[in-house]
Amino acid sequence: MSAKRRNPRPLDLPRLEEMALAYVARFATTQAKLRAYLVRKVRERGWEGEDAPPLDALVERYAQAGYVDDETWARMKAGSLLRRGYGARRVREALNQAGVDEDVREDMAPGEAQQREAALALARRRRLGPFSRQDEIDRPTREKHIAALLRAGHGLEVARRIIEARDERAAEEWVAEAFDE
Repeated sequence: MSAKRRNPRPLDLPRLEEMALAYVARFATTQAKLRAYLVRKVRERGWEGEDAPPLDALVERYAQAGYVDDETWARMKAGSLLRRGYGARRVREALNQAGVDEDVREDMAPGEAQQREAALALARRRRLGPFSRQDEIDRPTREKHIAALLRAGHGLEVARRIIEARDERAAEEWVAEAFDE
């Protein structure tokens, strides 16, 4: 006995609204991500009406209702990335990829102290620089450690200062200086 897959019926407005509501209930998202989801679903299932589906109006209505808030999502995402040790460049790229507006991305840009703290967190987690298990770090290893911080979105100066710190305490003091300023 072979199981036949039925083709799903084309979407209509009530079903599209239901899918959008289920999506925003399940995921914290941006307006751009919600719109991309709805476009994908309409492309997969088709649209029942003669006119184009009112995707922009639906996304705008959910944003007005507070179900979708780009600024809150951006704050949450930026904080998460910084806590995991990613730098300003990676935060900016993630927000851009999610379709967050330029002005919101600028507002969420981490300050100097946050950038230093994120670099320190990554160095500690990945055992880079002064957190390495090796007593002395040779030049090729130091360059690999700096490259790891650069790939994580940190600037060269921040990466060098963390990796070239003489010990863990010196790196932590350098980070604390930024909070004192």
